[in-house]
Amino acid sequence: MAVPKCKVSKARRDKRRGSNWKLSAPGVTTCPKCGELCLPHRACKACGYYNGRQVISVKAE
Repeated sequence: MAVPKCKVSKARRDKRRGSNWKLSAPGVTTCPKCGELCLPHRACKACGYYNGRQVISVKAE
């Protein structure tokens, strides 16, 4: 079995482990119909439109 030659401190260990677990922010676009921010390739939650046609019925305020 492999045996470590010397102790690895908690700070060094956590620096190595923490660099791979960062989350990236999702890319958001503006809806061409209403201008709200929405995720790409998904129907807009504000107006219900996707690809120029309404696919979700949204209640009017």
